This record gives sequence, structure tokens and C-alpha cells, in this order.
Amino acid sequence: MKKKRYLEEQIVKILLEAEKQEKPISEFCKLGGFSEQSYYRWKKKYGDMSVPDVKRLRALEKENFSLKRLLAERDLEVDALKAVVSKKW
Repeated sequence: MKKKRYLEEQIVKILLEAEKQEKPISEFCKLGGFSEQSYYRWKKKYGDMSVPDVKRLRALEKENFSLKRLLAERDLEVDALKAVVSKKW
């Protein structure tokens, strides 16, 4: 069985729809084509978010990644400069 990847916006919409349903969660998950474990994992992560919140979270994660990369590059440059300065000429 091929796994389907859901976007964060789709997950939030699924969670909102599940709250409106009167069916049990297990039946809702079977109709949606995902497991109960996925549903509860999504609910834990995105439970109280709306679609704009999820988009903002994704933007912050991208920004955080780029900042970490810049910091790592700067640390490498500092280490290289320390190695050059510590040599005796």
C-alpha cells in the first residue's frame, strides 16, 4: 500500500472536519484513508492551529534552517581563521 503525504493545510482541514463529524474517529480515518495513529499524531502537532498558523510555522522553520546554516558556515570560518593565526611564522 502506497503512503500518501498530506500537506499541513490538508491536515488542518482534516482535523477540523473530524471535529464536526459525529462518526467515531476510527470510522472517519478509514473513510479518509489514513490510520488512527496518524490522526492522533496530527492532532497533537496541529490540533489548535488554523491554516494561516501552519503557513507561518512553515515559514519560520525555513528561516530557522537558513539561520542555522549561516551560523555553521560562520563557525567554520572562525575555526579556519584561528588555525591560521595560531601558526608560528
